[in-house]
Amino acid sequence: MIPVFIREPEAEDEWAPGAASRWWLGQSLEALRGDLERLGSRLVIRPGPAAEALVRLGRECGAGAVFWNGWGETGVARAIESAGMEAHALPGNLLFQPGTLLNRGGHPFQVFTAFWKACLRAPAPHAPKPAPRRIPPPEAWPEPPAARDLKLEPAAGGREAWLPGETGGRQRIQRFLPGALESYGENRDRPDRAGTSRLSPHLHFGEVSARQVWHAASARGPAAEPFLRQLVWREFAHHLLFHYPDSPRQPLRARFSGFPWLTDARGLRAWQRGITGYPLVDAGMRELRRTGWMHNRVRMVAASFLVKHLLIHWQEGARWFQDTLVDADLANNTLGWQWCAGCGADAAPFFRIFNPVLQGTRFDPEGQYVRRWVPELSRLPDRWIHRPWQAPPEVLAASGVELGRSYPRPIVDHEAARRRAIEAAAGTKG
Repeated sequence: MIPVFIREPEAEDEWAPGAASRWWLGQSLEALRGDLERLGSRLVIRPGPAAEALVRLGRECGAGAVFWNGWGETGVARAIESAGMEAHALPGNLLFQPGTLLNRGGHPFQVFTAFWKACLRAPAPHAPKPAPRRIPPPEAWPEPPAARDLKLEPAAGGREAWLPGETGGRQRIQRFLPGALESYGENRDRPDRAGTSRLSPHLHFGEVSARQVWHAASARGPAAEPFLRQLVWREFAHHLLFHYPDSPRQPLRARFSGFPWLTDARGLRAWQRGITGYPLVDAGMRELRRTGWMHNRVRMVAASFLVKHLLIHWQEGARWFQDTLVDADLANNTLGWQWCAGCGADAAPFFRIFNPVLQGTRFDPEGQYVRRWVPELSRLPDRWIHRPWQAPPEVLAASGVELGRSYPRPIVDHEAARRRAIEAAAGTKG
């Protein structure tokens, strides 16, 4: 058995993995290399295109078959079979093979609750088999490529917050399931608490499998349901991308194709840098820049702010997340942004516009999350932490906050932005 990783920079486009993902991938491959060596094997790394690289490697080694986890690589499969080898694609990174779950009319689900129920009715995903203690090596190993063939780049942040690789993923599971799972339904929306699993990058890179997480969580009983629903939301995203491969570039709801998005370079930069004047939004964007990750509740608030307060195209936000998130996943990213923009599957109506102040007051009531990531506001009392522009001058002075200098004023008024967004959406009805 010869483990191989193919890097295909030639096939990458505007949705190619960004700097944060490339950093994670480089660390993950190093971890995998070490894990395989401990099992008596090696990791072979070759530059793409995948079909050419696998056929060449297969002939070099005399391989009889090629196996991989994934879907959609029909061209690769044909090339392998034409070279006289068997090609086997397995749904290892999902719970169910895309295309196997359809509604009664034989069409893809576009409502999550119906998809969730279909998953529960389907045969349960197979439990993972035990990991091998040894992987039989070939008589002779292929020649290693030059390290430059990988073309991976380091990310500016994230190193101190993560342990890429299977060991890091297993540690996340072991820390999360015994305690945090029981309170997940209550705490998952609280960015001021460690209430989420943070397994998303490990799942994306295949360091732990969806089936592994599903069975480990299911064993904890009914308390696992809120968490399992989030795991199936990930599944929903991948099935949608399978059925609607143009969705990263086109809204699922065609009436949004003519939406009057604005070009606002200054607003986009303020959002990216976390200086919008809305503390919860800014805290999330700064957490993203520092760690390569953002709490899911805050992702929704930040995304809503970009597309509804600023009327900036959801694809601008999707591109930024694709570049800066360590868990950047095209399927999840597309579903999430189209959901927030009101133009995707099971999307929130466009008139549902998050108020960053109310969201902060509800989900970060003592301002702990904001104080961590926006330290210039750390001395503000809880009452004003999410709306510093409304604080009395003496409170601002006592807290060391000078609006417009130490912290920006809001770049847009919430109520005015809300009215503008609703008026813009009115023209897309049909």
